[in-house]
Amino acid sequence: MKAGSDLDKIMKAFVSLVLTLSYLSTLCAGDLTYSASQLTHGPKHHFFGYIGQSLTIPWNQSGRFILCLETDFHDHMPRPNEPAKVCVVDTKDGNRIIPLDESRAYNFQQGTMFYWNPASAEHQFFFNDREPDTGKVFTTLYDLDHRKRVHEYRFEETPVGNSGVAPNGESFLAINYARMDRLRPVTGYPEAFDWTVDQTAPSDDGIFLVDIESGSKTLLVSFQEMRDRFIGKIADVDKASLYINHTLWNRNSDRIYFFLRGRLDGKAMWVNTPCSIHPDGTNLTLHETFIGGHPEWGEGNRVIGRQEDRQVVYDVDRKQIVDEIGQPGDFPNPEGDISFSPDGRFLVNGFGVPGGKNDYVIFRMEDGTHIRTESFSRGPYRSGELRIDPAPRWNRESNRILIPNWCEDDTRQMFILSLSEN
Repeated sequence: MKAGSDLDKIMKAFVSLVLTLSYLSTLCAGDLTYSASQLTHGPKHHFFGYIGQSLTIPWNQSGRFILCLETDFHDHMPRPNEPAKVCVVDTKDGNRIIPLDESRAYNFQQGTMFYWNPASAEHQFFFNDREPDTGKVFTTLYDLDHRKRVHEYRFEETPVGNSGVAPNGESFLAINYARMDRLRPVTGYPEAFDWTVDQTAPSDDGIFLVDIESGSKTLLVSFQEMRDRFIGKIADVDKASLYINHTLWNRNSDRIYFFLRGRLDGKAMWVNTPCSIHPDGTNLTLHETFIGGHPEWGEGNRVIGRQEDRQVVYDVDRKQIVDEIGQPGDFPNPEGDISFSPDGRFLVNGFGVPGGKNDYVIFRMEDGTHIRTESFSRGPYRSGELRIDPAPRWNRESNRILIPNWCEDDTRQMFILSLSEN
């Protein structure tokens, strides 16, 4: 019996060693390693929001401050009378959280569409807000040095909010988040003012372009124009209630990739078609090739996405897949939340795994070296409007990634993955 027991112990120890080595191999690959650390803590909830697409960077220019929202709850969509605190985390002062303002225009998936102002990225940032009485959405430009709002982009007849700032800092795209609340609630602002109720394809709504310096707004493309252009090309486009998701600027600020979607018979994505347009309103293009619902701009006019089980590169001008990233199996779920590093050297892909977890693959473009991280918890928020998506966001030096996590004290917090190349 003793010999058998000793053999069992040896076998268990061997299996444990193999599993440990297998786990450690995901933490380092060649000279590429990472470590994870918790940035914010309870009892309040802290989150940034949107995927790090189109250079959505939580850190300011120097890297000292990280934007976040703070709430007392995360078990229901925010009501108009439940503002979130707009904060920065001071990484030079023990990660102290500094409340600055409040926002009534946010949700748990996208946050409040934070963007540092590319023209003044050290101390100015954008966030969305709304009037408590009228419910009208607008965008705010806040100055950290002066601790105040320096501009509010308000449009009384068509109140819209920021949906993506151009990397050149000249303009931002804006959409109707009240319409989103009706047609795609996870990305909308509950009970916001909507001037398009009962209209399937309004002529005065769609994608707007706002000039940051002057504050002027133009309708880049309307739902009515898209419906009329795409009748016969998109099934039921003339019947569905249309809406916009993911207005993504490329890094040159000369292309915009977006999804025209539509709800029909209770189905939120009865219409689900990728499109692109130039910021002067020309070259509205319907793309027959679907590369997944979470694309990201690579270099120039190329978008990174998914085709079956591959991570691919799609040229929006040529309208074809022109490249593939990695080898089969490098990305367990190419449809995950992806973000291309500011320096163009890395791609991170975050994806859900069984057990209510999020994993990440960090892929080095130059040689294919990649790491699969440990798992981070979604807690009970695995689907629906409150879900904790992977949503990775790079810093400006391309060596840190901000991610969300559910913690054992039942709070939603922010963590950092730090990369090292030895």
